[in-house]
Amino acid sequence: MIDASTFLRRALLADAIFSGVAALGFTFGAGAFATLFNLPESLLRETGLFLIAYTALVGWLATRSAVPRPLVLLVVVGNAAWTAGSIALLLSGAVSPNIGGELIVVAQAIATGVFAELQYVGLRKSSGVVTA
Repeated sequence: MIDASTFLRRALLADAIFSGVAALGFTFGAGAFATLFNLPESLLRETGLFLIAYTALVGWLATRSAVPRPLVLLVVVGNAAWTAGSIALLLSGAVSPNIGGELIVVAQAIATGVFAELQYVGLRKSSGVVTA
């Protein structure tokens, strides 16, 4: 466990809020977003369902003064992988979004990459090991 810096907790909280809004939108509005962005409805709904669990984890971490360093590193690496995966999805040809769909995928990839960077910086600003 490490003593989470205020910077880290705020970066985690911002990620939880962003992810929570996306989770609700993609889970309950998958059909509308699929039509709007020409993306598969199942992809959007499953992404939303995943984000519900992710939001719970990141929100929980954001409320703790001491956090498990490996769990925060998992969030950072996961966000970086999400960013790379989003761009890879567009380049793969597995989906054929319209311009709005491409823009939304790129925008969320950038936001997720920024969260990864902010969380990494926050992790580095956090102090050493907390003893029980």
